[in-house]
Amino acid sequence: MASVTSATSAGAGELTAGLRGFREVQRLAYDCAEAVAAQLKPGMTERAAARMQREWLRERGVRDWFHLPFAWFGDRTAFVNFRIPLQFFPTNRELEPGMAFILDMAPVHNGFTADIGYSGCLGLNPVHDRLLADLEAHRELILREVRERRPLREIYEDVDRLMVRQGYANRHRAYPFGVIAHKIDRVRQRRWSPTLFGFGTQSLKGLASDALHGHRDGWSPLWSPYTFSDHPPQPGLWAVEPHLGFRGTGAKFEEILVVTDSKDPQESAFWLDDDLPHVRRWQEEKAA
Repeated sequence: MASVTSATSAGAGELTAGLRGFREVQRLAYDCAEAVAAQLKPGMTERAAARMQREWLRERGVRDWFHLPFAWFGDRTAFVNFRIPLQFFPTNRELEPGMAFILDMAPVHNGFTADIGYSGCLGLNPVHDRLLADLEAHRELILREVRERRPLREIYEDVDRLMVRQGYANRHRAYPFGVIAHKIDRVRQRRWSPTLFGFGTQSLKGLASDALHGHRDGWSPLWSPYTFSDHPPQPGLWAVEPHLGFRGTGAKFEEILVVTDSKDPQESAFWLDDDLPHVRRWQEEKAA
């Protein structure tokens, strides 16, 4: 991606036009998550929450998806007893007071893709608050080690070790291929944008193309604990989602990490946007 190779971090200078497009759709998705979270009430189901996300985004022009919105409530935020991919899809699980929830969506807008995860709880939940606070260290670790050009597989293992020290279980390992992240890219806009098993076919084609080219060149668009991720970070945009679990409660964030071919460590990798709900929460907690 040409725009990535010449990009500068949001803190060091202006983003390229391409990166601004990705940041705009990521902010749109987080705006959706906050709007839907504010409307959640006891008795609402995961399916209703997923439908609310779809409708909110479609009202704002979204017609294609990397994947359709998900919603997980209660112990499903920690993927308790998840064994097959179908268990990730929204169910009739009802939200209860004090229950944690995760909203996860990946819209495509004007050809730009985002994939975000928003963690919240309905009322007070000290366990969830602790999980969300402890995610900050993972965001810092991932950025630091990507800038060091550590192999993705080693960074994954370091994230695992940090979770163990914190007393948590790795729940992104429950995702297909155990991924903590995957590459995203521009998607060609079509008049008709079908989905397959909840995933946009255009985005799946792009990921498959990346996998084919990456296999030839020795890298993978999936960031996993397996040998195919035993390579340095590949320039491009990565949707990163460390996911912590503790006794039936889960929390994560998911946002875009930009990796470039710059020799300057500060510009070789950076989070696309620091004005996101979980980052603001950490800043407010420090200020308090």
